Amino acid sequence: MRETFLPYNQPDLGVEEVEAVSHAIQSHWITRAGITTQFETELSEYLDGVPVLALASCTAGMHVALLASGIGPGDEVITTPYTFAASVNVILHAGATPVLVDIDPDTGNIDPNRIEDRINPNTKAILPVHYAGHPADLDAINTLRDRYRLTVIEDAAHAMASGYHSKKIGTHGNITAFSFYATKNLTTGEGGALVVPDPEVMEKVRMLSLHGMSRNAWNRYDDQGSWFYTIEVPGFKYNMTDIQAAMGRVQLKKLDAMQRRRQHIAARLTAGLEGLPVIPPHIQPHVDHAWHLYPLRIQLDAIHGDRADVIRDLKAMNIGTSVHFIPIHLHPYYQKQWGYQIGDFPQAERFYESEISLPLYPTMTDKDVDDVLEAVSVTLARRLR
Repeated sequence: MRETFLPYNQPDLGVEEVEAVSHAIQSHWITRAGITTQFETELSEYLDGVPVLALASCTAGMHVALLASGIGPGDEVITTPYTFAASVNVILHAGATPVLVDIDPDTGNIDPNRIEDRINPNTKAILPVHYAGHPADLDAINTLRDRYRLTVIEDAAHAMASGYHSKKIGTHGNITAFSFYATKNLTTGEGGALVVPDPEVMEKVRMLSLHGMSRNAWNRYDDQGSWFYTIEVPGFKYNMTDIQAAMGRVQLKKLDAMQRRRQHIAARLTAGLEGLPVIPPHIQPHVDHAWHLYPLRIQLDAIHGDRADVIRDLKAMNIGTSVHFIPIHLHPYYQKQWGYQIGDFPQAERFYESEISLPLYPTMTDKDVDDVLEAVSVTLARRLR
């Protein structure tokens, strides 16, 4: 057993990020300004030229995307039960109704074969989640988008650096929201970005994300700006700051190297788990997995105890883990509000009951990976039926 605790996740931050943030602070302009604009430009270039707006969070991006797309009371938005609460909460904050559709049992993503049955005249959008960094089936989803004239807003919180049919997530013609939270593949501490292909929708998103101010108010304090502004809509305070963007610019330069390390660790984990009573992450042949998570599923019928017992055993061996996710319909608020019950989405429940997210981040050493594999192997061997 290792002597020190291996955290489930740690950001890959170094002296470059410290220097960049320090430079931003010393510039005396620490909110949204030139560094944020540079970050947006560089992120757009990374994403093959799509228009990008840096924001306070992925959640903020999805919220304003829904509003800018005209979605509100009386409308329905189809999404997955196997996600974090933010994916559903933004629909509620927009005044619309979330409609949950069960998942593909292999990938954990929304099952596109079940979506069409839930489309009706009130359906205005689909909000797929690229679970763990494995892209959802965008071909099928975009076919439904075009057939029924729907908006698709991709929750790509896990999918920075993911690809689908050799194209990066964010470049498939949909509004796409990325997260730069502390645990994500690219971090700004807190933060996110929104890809918005339609210029008119982008202009609405810009206004909504900064109090609803007219565009000429964005730079009203620099030497090119004007003191005058107007409020066009009652907006929100969702902008990114230059301090965050300074960190993001450094992280973006490191992203490819960090991704190679993630891929290396994921491959070592998958190879080392062979022969154990587990189901490693499924990867479809046409995707590039971002490896934000390594969602391992325990074959519970082969062991004594349950998932909680395995987590406790791993913690006792100094290995941190997590679980992604408690399905939306199992939380008290959504059960009370919408009448969801256990059994409503059986595939999501089965996935959840056996899932453990193992440590996977670029600063892990090969020895750390070996320690994870040893702990999983020993834990499961002790519990074999």
